[in-house]
Amino acid sequence: MNNVMERRGPAVEPREIMQDGDAGLRITWADGRECHFKAPVLRRSCPCAQCVNEWTGQRVLQPEAISDELSISDISIVGRYALSFRWSDNHETGIYSFRYLRELCEGDNGQ
Repeated sequence: MNNVMERRGPAVEPREIMQDGDAGLRITWADGRECHFKAPVLRRSCPCAQCVNEWTGQRVLQPEAISDELSISDISIVGRYALSFRWSDNHETGIYSFRYLRELCEGDNGQ
């Protein structure tokens, strides 16, 4: 796969989104790739303005601040392009685009 992720197409179109227990997420993409994510890893990758400086892009959330016991309280689909999570720590402002989730998967951050 090349380094530039397409904005549209099978690589960023989920075919199935399933919560896996209290702390896991599985996405099967239209191109057949299956990605598994763990809640603490996803939470540490939150793209919201509380977790990432909007001006510099620097992550301000300290990874050690997120418990390894964190779980997913709720998942919502945002439009046709993203997921939003409510975590067991009550954080719920991050919008994870399908493209971002696929990039996390390809970088093995979700594994």
